Amino acid sequence: MKIASTIARYLLGLAFTVFGLNGFLQFLPMQPMPDLAMQFFKVLMASHYTVPIFLIQIVSGLLFLSNQYVPLALTLIGPVIVNILLFHILMAPSGIVPGLIVTVCWLLVFYSVRSAFAGIFQRKAQTGPISQRI
Repeated sequence: MKIASTIARYLLGLAFTVFGLNGFLQFLPMQPMPDLAMQFFKVLMASHYTVPIFLIQIVSGLLFLSNQYVPLALTLIGPVIVNILLFHILMAPSGIVPGLIVTVCWLLVFYSVRSAFAGIFQRKAQTGPISQRI
């Protein structure tokens, strides 16, 4: 499992670093999209909504590649992956395969660092001064 999660982490790192940089440098050709998807994408580009998304992709990708702050990278890139999946499910289903691949990679990496997320899966929050909780 450790080898699979390491490979998945590197794949996430490469994918999001490359595609994040592509958002700024546009070195990969854009595939044709259905009309509605193209309209949506044009609105995102015109409003500069994509700038922070591409920055998050680059930062997360570099964190995955460097094996530093991996739980933070997972937290940052999670909503981006959800939006990739929703975009393809609702507007451009033919391009969903890369989104599914990064989702599987995300799950593998998440599983390997799941202990870092243990606190958010508690049913009730701990209350009181920190000194009493330690």
